[in-house]
Amino acid sequence: MTNSVQLDRIQKRFDGWDVNGDGRIDRSDCDAESQRILHAFGEVPASPRGRALTDAYRGMWNFFADHAGIDQENGRLTREQFNDICRQHVLKNGGAGFSKVVKPAIKAMIQLADADDDGGISQAEFKTWLDAMRVENIDPADAFRQIHANGDEQLSVDEDDQLSVDDLVRAVRAYHMGEIDVPLLGR
Repeated sequence: MTNSVQLDRIQKRFDGWDVNGDGRIDRSDCDAESQRILHAFGEVPASPRGRALTDAYRGMWNFFADHAGIDQENGRLTREQFNDICRQHVLKNGGAGFSKVVKPAIKAMIQLADADDDGGISQAEFKTWLDAMRVENIDPADAFRQIHANGDEQLSVDEDDQLSVDDLVRAVRAYHMGEIDVPLLGR
């Protein structure tokens, strides 16, 4: 069952992806959002990293279009369709389908934020991520610790601690499930 926090976050995700504000999401909205993110990270769309993000966002769009039964090129997704797909394929069963949908985009964003190309996100790189995603009113150090904490809420204080793709996928899922309040994809 989807709760009110989850529904609110699904609505905010729809509103964020409805870049042109017409009340529907189409491929151009997803393309515009990926271009906005690339610009925020200072990345060129034609670069390998730029193409990876664009392809990942198109993959998410294709997932939604396919499940809505609309054309990937010219289809338009209503709020109701988006909500239903999120409930059935993303949030259902504790968010089991979430990774399949968002992992390529998270991986591509890590590549953008990973300034030292070591495969993880340091606290400084995490701050860059939050800024690029326009996340405000969040203490980056606290959010980093919240995401990096293991099951017993203990965090190593090793300065080399980094967030992995799986850490960030779990955190994005936990946000949409209403378990944490760190909106890694923006509010």
